Amino acid sequence: MNEHSIREVVIVGGGTAGWMAAAALSRFLDNGYTNVTLIESDEIGTIGVGEATIPPLIAFNGLLGINEDEFIRATNATFKLGIEFVNWGRKGQRYIHPFGDLGRDLQGIPFHQLYLREREHHPVADISSWSMSAVALASGKFLRPPPGAQFPLNQIRYAFHLDATLYARFLRAFAEAGNVRRVEGKIVDVKLRGEDGFVESVQLADGQTIAGELFVDCSGFRGLLIEQALETGYEDWTKWLPCDRAIAAACSYTGNPDPFTRATAHDSGWQWRIPLQNRMGNGHVYCSGFISDDEAERVLVSNLEGELQGDPRRLSFKTGRRKLAWNRNVVSLGLSTGFVEPLESTSIHLVQAGIARLIAMFPDRRFGPLERDEYNRQMQSQFEWVRDFVILHYKAMQRDDSEFWKQCAAMDIPSSLEEKIAQFRNKGRVFAEGVELFPRQSWVAVMLGQNIVPDEYEQVVDGLDENKVSQALEHIRRAIEETANRMPLHGEFVRQCCAPPSPAAPRTEFAF
Repeated sequence: MNEHSIREVVIVGGGTAGWMAAAALSRFLDNGYTNVTLIESDEIGTIGVGEATIPPLIAFNGLLGINEDEFIRATNATFKLGIEFVNWGRKGQRYIHPFGDLGRDLQGIPFHQLYLREREHHPVADISSWSMSAVALASGKFLRPPPGAQFPLNQIRYAFHLDATLYARFLRAFAEAGNVRRVEGKIVDVKLRGEDGFVESVQLADGQTIAGELFVDCSGFRGLLIEQALETGYEDWTKWLPCDRAIAAACSYTGNPDPFTRATAHDSGWQWRIPLQNRMGNGHVYCSGFISDDEAERVLVSNLEGELQGDPRRLSFKTGRRKLAWNRNVVSLGLSTGFVEPLESTSIHLVQAGIARLIAMFPDRRFGPLERDEYNRQMQSQFEWVRDFVILHYKAMQRDDSEFWKQCAAMDIPSSLEEKIAQFRNKGRVFAEGVELFPRQSWVAVMLGQNIVPDEYEQVVDGLDENKVSQALEHIRRAIEETANRMPLHGEFVRQCCAPPSPAAPRTEFAF
């Protein structure tokens, strides 16, 4: 500790973002002198629609030392191997965006280039047949790869479907055990320092004043500190991501929970389907310029698979991001920073990414520009990479039965995405930039899934013996298929490995 070390961190807002931040800071600022206070009001509800996640959440939980099975039991979670897209590309079409690898590269040549040559010369199965996660997903199977797993089981990557409210509650217990102080109350005023405009303190409705040196804004779309107090500004992405409404609803369901999220395109948006252990999470994301709220709710309810549980919740949003995620002594996380709709389940990850960077670039009370500017640059890149990947789904739509989708297919797109599509359409090339969230395999799965087919494959593939490549691909496909056949059903795995232990039902160890 030195004279400039931060001693008081104030998190404004609870929910998933606030308690993720509190849990992480309690773990990594356990230095004996930095205090973390979280303010939240029971009067202000949380959105809680982001119940599907992507694989990096495993690393976040791991860094906190959270036992995965305990986390799954506490949040009614199930496992997720990818996303099934229905009616995207063309109506009636389905494809899978799986987590994990596609096949195996050969002599430094990406697998999908080998596949493209095979596809050009003779009929072949869909590329998802070479993904361990996709084949298991399609069979309703799941197995967590054990340490030292061999091919192809080691290619499985997974995430979770979870109850976001229960996850926040789980993290709250973790954070409070780590000496985070929770203050119940509604903020009614924000006091700024006169000399530099930094946030000095917040005042609660009961008259209590809470001062801090670093403030973390997790107050949701309103951005209580980052926007209302500091007037940071917002970059609107509605021209590329036109959906501005969502209706969320839960329903009952029976049977084996699928190990995947489903996204089904409707005429003016799309519907999510997220199976938890105890219910099905559903939602309709749509553009209010093409469908009324009442009609959107009717579409959602008419497509539920079980009995409606509770009243549907209506939400409004504007896709985009704050022009600065870190302004003066305020760092925003979650919806306070921006929103790129839930199509690829990235909302919780963007919170995680912001927390990781805040810890890596943690400031002192001088708040020099180096950490702030680098943080803003990296978070802008994170949001724009996610933005481009989500826009790809809308732009690549070929449906002509809906004015909404025709408009999306015809829209101008960011030059960064335009270049990616052009490179892939030319010779199937995918170039990663920095540490993009979505790897090459994800871009390949979505582009091929939505009928963006390269004109040619890379010439270097012709240097490989065609018969040997064909044999190698068939060997890989069969190994994946046989492995999936031996895996347990997803629901069985969850019940045996992640459900509360019972003397009458001892746990089963699944091994290969």
